[in-house]
Amino acid sequence: MKLFNTMSRRKEEFVPLEEGKVRMYVCGPTVYNLIHIGNARPMIIFDTVRRYLEYKGYEVNYVSNFTDVDDKIIKKAIEEGVSAEEISQRYIAECKKDMAGMNVKPATTHPLATQEIDGMIDMIQTLIDKGYAYPVADGTVYFRVKKFKEYGKLSHKNLDDLQSGFRSLQVSGEDQKEDPLDFVLWKPKKEGEPFWKSPWCDGRPGWHIECSVMSKKYLGEEIDIHAGGEDLVFPHHENEIAQSECCNGVPFAKYWMHNAFLNIDNRKMSKSLGNFRTVREIGEQYDLQVLRFFMLNAHYRSPLNFSADLMESSKNALERITEAAARLRDRQAAATVQEATEDEKKLMQEEAAFVTKFEESMDDDFNTADALAAVFELVKFANTNVQEGSSKEFAGHTLEVMTKFCDVLGLTLEKKEEILDEEIENLIAERQAARKAKDFARADEIRGLLLDKGIELKDTREGVKWKRI
Repeated sequence: MKLFNTMSRRKEEFVPLEEGKVRMYVCGPTVYNLIHIGNARPMIIFDTVRRYLEYKGYEVNYVSNFTDVDDKIIKKAIEEGVSAEEISQRYIAECKKDMAGMNVKPATTHPLATQEIDGMIDMIQTLIDKGYAYPVADGTVYFRVKKFKEYGKLSHKNLDDLQSGFRSLQVSGEDQKEDPLDFVLWKPKKEGEPFWKSPWCDGRPGWHIECSVMSKKYLGEEIDIHAGGEDLVFPHHENEIAQSECCNGVPFAKYWMHNAFLNIDNRKMSKSLGNFRTVREIGEQYDLQVLRFFMLNAHYRSPLNFSADLMESSKNALERITEAAARLRDRQAAATVQEATEDEKKLMQEEAAFVTKFEESMDDDFNTADALAAVFELVKFANTNVQEGSSKEFAGHTLEVMTKFCDVLGLTLEKKEEILDEEIENLIAERQAARKAKDFARADEIRGLLLDKGIELKDTREGVKWKRI
């Protein structure tokens, strides 16, 4: 299995630090509002990476944090006249709802920044003791960037060109820095903000320190994979490396994975452009499985463009898979022959080629687009070869292969039961009665009425099936 390591800028063979186990940290969202589809991409991508590692037999310790203390959270709390904790807890709950809708598995641990303050204070003190950090008069603590000689090794930036690129937290007294490149580890409180006591001042941590501390606590000083969106490469992940390696004296992460940006109709997503889309809004138009399919239908390192047309295409493509799975379940349930025939056994052996293609695609830097191509080849094979009268074993085996693929991709093959309103239910029942009475004119008339309402019927040996169109 090979993955692209941002640090080396090349694909590398994946060899975990400890055989059979993977320690993986993924930067989570800052919880001050509903998550947007830009947040959704790394959630879906790295959940899929985790699923495939588990498919390959690894025991994965997967940690993804919630940043629950931040300027944006405090601003929102002040606007609403509530506590920052109330804002963060509200949006953690909403985020978890959206993650469940996208079939993102809960992390092994979802640590909260506010619950790890003691560990942050300890790490900052260690950095001060080692000479990598220094407090100033107002209690702010800064990291000495130039003392870490390897600074810039992840982003491949030159120290002399870095100053304009920083997203360091702005605080009063920045003129007290020894060097403009130094970034904040601890900052003094402002009036009305939440704060914690520290040896330097009452205040709160800088943004970068939390992930270094939580990764160390829940995964250890060295981890296998650190991941997130490419916007985090610099300065966030660069600063994490500096803090962690200076504190712990060992390499922080063996592999760094980053997903590319997501645009909306070929433009960067922003509120000012009016093209900002939350996952919740998408969920009002589509099953969030469609959003997941859309995200997986491109390589994670390729920029992705979101549009209504592409979502419709994803919806239709996903339906091809779920309908094929439904047919396989029907064939399996209706089968009168249990064991596969000799011809079916040969066909079942052919299915191994789809497994090989799927695994080769995922082994090649988690190429989900090519893995989906293998799924569709299996769909075509199933639709062609598993027919009425096929054995239970053949139908079941084909369904099992399809299910394994989709489990890795986080795609649910079971169609959600939709609740039809009473009028539509009555029309379907009336049509069935008309067909039974051989009143085919009325049955056809009802089919037309349902079609006008966006309900398509299909008569099968297993009964009437319907779907929204």
